[in-house]
Amino acid sequence: MSGIFCSLRQLSVSYRRGRNNAAALDRIDLDIATGERLAIIGESGSGKSTLARALAGLLPKGTKVAGEMLWPALGHPPRPGRDFGFVFQDPGTSLNPVLTIGEQIAEGARRHLGLSWKQASLRAEELLGRVRMPEPDKAMRAFPHQLSGGQRQRVAIAAAIAARPALLIADEATSALDVVVQAEIIRLLDGLVREDGMTLLFITHDIALASGFVDRIAVFRDARLVEAGPVHSVLSAPESGYTAALIASHRDLATPPLIAELSS
Repeated sequence: MSGIFCSLRQLSVSYRRGRNNAAALDRIDLDIATGERLAIIGESGSGKSTLARALAGLLPKGTKVAGEMLWPALGHPPRPGRDFGFVFQDPGTSLNPVLTIGEQIAEGARRHLGLSWKQASLRAEELLGRVRMPEPDKAMRAFPHQLSGGQRQRVAIAAAIAARPALLIADEATSALDVVVQAEIIRLLDGLVREDGMTLLFITHDIALASGFVDRIAVFRDARLVEAGPVHSVLSAPESGYTAALIASHRDLATPPLIAELSS
């Protein structure tokens, strides 16, 4: 890791609800290092998904935003599809049911990298191989409804990285999958990020899941950043009682202690 990819200073986001503004993020100060894998941890409503959408410029109209988002590594706000890729919890929200898998992945490469359709299709098939889709040539001609949930998420990841983005945002990308497929997707994301030198923002409510492969953890609660630091430091000596409670909730007879997992 070298340098700062994104710097947030006093970032606040409020959604209009009726006549009032409800704070979704409250004065967030956070640096994201270039090439790091950062987990954003929090319960539903903590502000973690709002943070992802703020970074991606995907906040709904009428949202009030204050503070600064600086992009030293890019020199400009990231361009959707080109500078960042976004993987959602439900791949159905990002895959078009009437287009083939190949068309959907190739479109991003064609539009943002200036490739011909033939070149883009070759890249799409290559990406399907990288995300370990069986028989990539046949998958190119398939439609989303013909694939399993885990396969659709692999396709969504391939589409998200088609234009070689610098930042990959995965927003609860594994929460709708079973435990075995979750582990496969985590290994896949980890490998792709390492191979391509991307910066990863991994958003999840599951601190145990994230702790096995990220570099740093940022914990959110009630729209505020509770604490942030290297994963081992946060897990071994949490500064916040809330973080300690999250860690303790995973320490039962079925789940090995997180620190033991990290040191194994």
